[in-house]
This record gives sequence, structure tokens and C-alpha cells, in this order.
Amino acid sequence: MIGAVPSLNQLALAVGIFFLLPLGDRVSNRRLVSIFVTAQFLSISIMALAGDYWLFVTGSTLLGFFTIAPYLLPAYVSKRVEAERLGRVTAVLTTGIIAGILVARVGAGILGEYLGWRTVYYLAAALMLAVSFMLPLIMDEREGAKMPGRREGYFRLIFSLPGVIAKFPEILLSGAIQGLSFGIFLSVWLGLGLHLTSEEMGYGVDIVGYLAGFTLLNLIVTPRLGTWADRTGARKARLVVSIVQLTGASMLWVFGHSLWLLMIPIVIMNLAGPMIDITGRMTFLNQESGVRTRLMTVYIMMMFIGGGMASWAGTAAYDLAGWRGNALLALVMSLTVLSLAVLALRHGGEDLPQRD
Repeated sequence: MIGAVPSLNQLALAVGIFFLLPLGDRVSNRRLVSIFVTAQFLSISIMALAGDYWLFVTGSTLLGFFTIAPYLLPAYVSKRVEAERLGRVTAVLTTGIIAGILVARVGAGILGEYLGWRTVYYLAAALMLAVSFMLPLIMDEREGAKMPGRREGYFRLIFSLPGVIAKFPEILLSGAIQGLSFGIFLSVWLGLGLHLTSEEMGYGVDIVGYLAGFTLLNLIVTPRLGTWADRTGARKARLVVSIVQLTGASMLWVFGHSLWLLMIPIVIMNLAGPMIDITGRMTFLNQESGVRTRLMTVYIMMMFIGGGMASWAGTAAYDLAGWRGNALLALVMSLTVLSLAVLALRHGGEDLPQRD
């Protein structure tokens, strides 16, 4: 039942991405963001006020469907920077997301332990309400009439996705890599929460939140790694980071008996995961501006389908084999990511920035 909550959330997000994100090639991104963040606020409010499991799941699933704004922003920003700075700028956006995750995990762990779970969602709803007012103020409408896809109708945009995939087939490979990588992240953290709060380990949920504090390293390291990816090339950088992620995953089982030793693979994988995402986005956000949002649609759909399946698989693996099951699942998925990264490097085309 625990695994069903994030699983349905991630799968609903994949559906929302499919039906809503392509609008970014037709409608003002500022207007879309305003609508979506307001819907997120309402969804979180349902979760906060839910009186039973299924109402909570409904709110969580709706939240997934409407969480589109973070995936509109990279395409929005990519139209405003030079191709040579794409890696660093994408890394800056990712760092912002990491900062939010850091605050959310640590804060939610502490609030959940001492003030109850509803407090977490009351605060989240209040923050999202603030975002719904603030974010549109820092965005502009300049893409307006210059957007190549603006004349296309909604259904034409949706049905154009197969053609976009046919023109840019590497998006499927990048999406698969990110889907697996995101799945590793979710399955490990879900399993970690169950493992650390089990009778064997005996920690509270606040300890899981404190572990998220290591994400602070990402705020320092990720922008620098984005600059490195600009120099190295997206596909080569992704291959290197995939090896690093595999190294971290291989330590999970060995170090699973000790909270202090577990910090080592957690730090390694926390640094590797966002960079796999950044380098994956770099492989298509340098294409012509009129298709970037639709390419992002395919990429994010695959990411959250992978995340949804791994959320369930991670809790199921823990139910069947405990922490060893989670560690083995992460190891197999990391090996697959590395294999696909090698394939992408061999067949992905030129690893150089492209201009519109």
C-alpha cells in the first residue's frame, strides 16, 4: 500500500506529461505554469485534509498529473541561452530542484516525527500557494508569436509526437536511461526508509530526513559538473557518471548493516543521479526550439514510467528480501544504465553543441 502511493503518483505524472506538456510548444509557458502550480496547490490540499487512504491516494495521483511546471522550465530557459552554456544552465535548474528536495526531505522527516504527517502537507500546500503567485512574476511572454508550434492545434501537437520521435530517435535511449536512473533513486530511498525504521536498524523517520542533508553537496558540485559536461560532451559525461552510479550501487548491500557506512553510497549516488538527468537533457535541448517541449514530453514520460514501476518494485523487493532485495534491484538497474550509456555513446551521433 505504501508503494502504491508514489507509484500511482509517478504514473499519473507520465500521463500528465503526455497530455499537458506538449502545450508548451503552443501556449505561453508563463500561462501554463500559473495554471499547473495552482492545480498542484489544490491537490496537496486534498492530501492534507484526507480522512482515508483512498482520498489521500487520489490527491497524490492528481498532484502527479499536474506537476508539469518543473519540466516546462528547462525548455523555457533553453530558448534564452546560448548552446555552449546549456549544460551549466540546466545544472543550475537542477540544483534548484535539489535544494527543494533537500529542504523537503529534512523538513518532512523532522515534522513527521514530532508534529505528525499532516503538518508536512499543510506546509507543502502553503508553499505551493506562494509559488503560484511568485513564479509567474519572474517569467515573461517573449516566446509568444515566435513559437514555431503556436499555430498547431492541441490534438495535432499530441499526434505529432511519433513523428518527432522518428526524427530524433535518440530521445528514446535518453528517456530509458533517465527512467532507470530515476527508478534507482526512488527505489533506494523508499527501501532506505523501510530499512532504517525496521526493528533491525531501529531509527526514526527523522533520521531518513537527516540523511537527505547530504544532498547539500549537490548544491556545490552540480553546477561545476554541468560546466564539465559542456566541455566533455553530454554522452561521454553520462557514461562516466553511469560508472560512478554503479560503483555506489555496488556498495549498498555490503554497507547495509551500518548507518554510517551507508552514507558513502548515498553520497555517491546522490551526486551521480542528477548528472545523468542533466546530460540526458543536453542530448535534445540543443535541437530546434519548436520541438524541445515535445522531446521533453517523451523524455519525462519515460522517466516517470520508470520511476512509477521502480517505486512499486523497490517496496516489493524489500517485502520479499529486505534491504538485500533493494540493493540487488539497484545494482541490476545501474548495470542496465551503464550498458545503455555505452550504446548511446556509440550510436548517439555527434557529441557537440548545436545551434538553432
